[in-house]
Parts: sequence; structure tokens; C-alpha cells
Amino acid sequence: MSVLDFLKPAPHKSEIEDPEVVKKEYKYWRFRVFYGMYIGYVFYYFTRKSFTFAMPALMQDLGFDKSQLGILGSILSITYGLSKFLSGILGDRSNPRYFMAMGLMLTGLFNIFFGMTSSIFFFALFWGLNGVFQGWGWPPCARLLTHWYSQKERGTWWGVWNTSHSVGGALIPLIAAFCAQLWGWRFAMYIPGCMCIVVAFFLLNRLRDTPQSLGLPAIEKYRDDYPVTADNEDQEKELTVKQILFNYVLNNKFIWMLAVSYFFVYVIRTAINDWSVLFLVETKGYSLLTAGACVCWFEIGGIFGSLAAGWASDRIFKGRRVPICILFSFAVVFVLTALWYSPMGMLAIDSALMFLVGFFIFGPQMLIGMAPAELSHKKAAATATGFVGWVAYIGAASAGYPLGKITQEWGWYGFFMILGFCGLISVLLLLPLWKIRSNPKYIDSSKAGIPAQAEDVSSANV
Repeated sequence: MSVLDFLKPAPHKSEIEDPEVVKKEYKYWRFRVFYGMYIGYVFYYFTRKSFTFAMPALMQDLGFDKSQLGILGSILSITYGLSKFLSGILGDRSNPRYFMAMGLMLTGLFNIFFGMTSSIFFFALFWGLNGVFQGWGWPPCARLLTHWYSQKERGTWWGVWNTSHSVGGALIPLIAAFCAQLWGWRFAMYIPGCMCIVVAFFLLNRLRDTPQSLGLPAIEKYRDDYPVTADNEDQEKELTVKQILFNYVLNNKFIWMLAVSYFFVYVIRTAINDWSVLFLVETKGYSLLTAGACVCWFEIGGIFGSLAAGWASDRIFKGRRVPICILFSFAVVFVLTALWYSPMGMLAIDSALMFLVGFFIFGPQMLIGMAPAELSHKKAAATATGFVGWVAYIGAASAGYPLGKITQEWGWYGFFMILGFCGLISVLLLLPLWKIRSNPKYIDSSKAGIPAQAEDVSSANV
């Protein structure tokens, strides 16, 4: 028996026959699973972004420059992105209850280890290992969202879940900046790390695997909401790694197109996340705590942006995700320009602009991350979203050392110029996908499950 046997998907139980019991159990477990994974992902952000908001104090204490600390940001993005893809393959064949909890516990430990050292080598080692286990947070959520919520409602549920990014991102600047200012930057790593270890045990208690593992029918059967496929039963079959990776992900051109656009969206999102506190301190004259409070509005804006984008893609664009991504990406270019030109010391204006940047960037961040789960096989959702996420985090890595070096050489003007170009490029890449639905018909499932193209998407509601 392998030591990893406990990670295997939970076996199916005999299906409950009483419809009233099924309804009651589904209502209970959908809510419990949702708030469990929501809270869990909030705390994943605590240990992913703790360093970002300890950065100014760490620079002052140890004398590192922007390019050196940018290297750490790039290492996290590279290891996290790669882990997100590889753990997605594992996540499609694992029990999310244990998978998510183990990842959160280990990322908490590596945050604590990071706070214990002063060497750039060990910083890089522990932050890279943190990135590896950060990648264990997303695949369980993709699996749970795909198995517990049906296609016609998934945009709204996914949008609500996506606000966990912003809740975690809004809380950690206050917690980390408070700890750094009161006790030093090391406690900005210790406190979030310890909190995540505690929450890992909460996940073990709250989460479960698929509805069938609790004796409930599949979500498609329960809600009578089957995807349009050649064989609906095919969506419940377990797939081999080869089938998941090659048949349903790498041979799907829509997923590739989304992935490339996601690269540029993540350059913007990560750059604002990682560098905005330093930008506000250096150019606007704010204290560390004031700058952290200002950045909170970026995450609050992200909450509203995620909800608005999910609702609009379901209700206004009838399941088409790309139009919202294009409109939001275009808008963020103008807001970034306004942030650069805003006058010094105008906290209310800077906070409002950070809110708008978050509103418009989290829409595409959520929808581009969601679409691959709908464009692939149900049992390949974590791999498909993980692959797109891996490409996105190559973009995030570019917002680390490369962008830090550009900022050091060209100043903050160069920083904002790069972000503006990224926004425009993402719009141009997404324009050809304007009419693509998020849930097109599949070609015969025996032919690799690749979504049908022109003849299926031409009927999309505009």
C-alpha cells in the first residue's frame, strides 16, 4: 500500500433513493463544502502574499534591493505555476479533502521557516517550496466546483468562490503590515503560517469528495442539467493521466488561446499585488500601514468584480465568458493610467483607483480561469484549469524579477507602461474568441473530447 493511498478519490456509495433525503443532504453538503473550500483558499492567500507586505520592512532590515526581492517573487510564481499544472493532474485523481488540507499545512510550515532565516539562498529555497504547495490549493477547488455545482449555475458559484482571492488578499496586507510594523517582518511570516496550519485541520473536518461518495446522485442528475455531449455517462468515467492530459487538454485549441491571454492578465494582477505597496510608499509618501490599507481596496474591488463578471457572463452574455474579459481588460488600461497620474497624497483618489483596478482585473482573472473547466472533460477540470494557470504564472513570474529590474532601471513610469501594454495585448488575443460559448458541444467523445468549433459556436446568443 502506498503512503499516498489516502489521497485517492473517495469510493462511491449506494445512491440514496428517497428524493426528500437527497434534497436535504445536497443542500447541507453543498453549503458545507462551499464555505469549507472558500475559507481554505482565503488562508492559502495568507501564506502566498505574506512576503509581499513584509517586503518594505525586510528591505530596510536586511538591505536587499528590488531586483533581489523580485527574484523571490519570480521563484514563487514559477514553482506555483508549475505545481498548479502538475498537481492539477494529481488533483483530478485525488480526494480534495486531504489534498487541500495537506497543501495548506505545508505552505504554513514553509512560511514559518522563511521567517527564521536571513539568507537570500534560504529565502529562495523556502519560498520556492511554498510555491510548490501553494499549487495544491486550486485543483481541489476546481474539482469540487465542477462536481457539486452544475453548468447553468456554475458561473455565479465560481464568481462567489473567486472572491476568496480578494478576501484573503484584503486581509493579509493588514495582518502582515501590522505584524511587521509592531514586531518586525519575521512575524509577518510566522503569524499567517501558524494560522494556516490550524485551518488545515478545519478543512479535514469540513470537506468531502464527490456527491457520489456520500450516496448522492451526480449533480447533473440532481439538477437535470446535463452538458451537451455525445455521451453524458462519459462525463462520470475516471480517466487515465494520458487521456486527461493529451485528449482533453493539450489538443484543445481553445484552452491554448485562453492560456496565452491569461499570461498578460496575470502580469497586471501580480504586479499590482506585489509592487503596489512599495509604489505607494515611494511615490505617494504613505506609511507602510497606510499603503497596506490602500491596497486593501484593490482586493475589495476584486470581490465586486468577480461577482459582477460571473453574473454578467451567465445572465447578459448567456454563458459566454470572453466578452466580459475583453471589456474589463480594456477598462483596466485606463484605470492604471489614472493611478500613475493621480496627485501625491490623495489617499481617497488612490484608494478609489485601486478599487477599480481590482474590479476590472479580477473579472478576466476569474473567467479565464473558469472557462477551461467547461471546455474540457468533467474529470479533467483540475488539469485544464491547472494548465492555463501554469501559463498565467509564467506571466506572474515576469512581474517579479523582470519587472523589478525594469522598475529599477526605468522607474515607476516603465512599470506602468509595461502594464498598459499587457492590458492591450490581452484584449487583442481575446477578440477572436468573442462568440465562443463556455460550454460548446463536444465532438464525438471517442475523438478526444475536443469542443466542436464553427458549427457549434455560431448559434451562440449574442
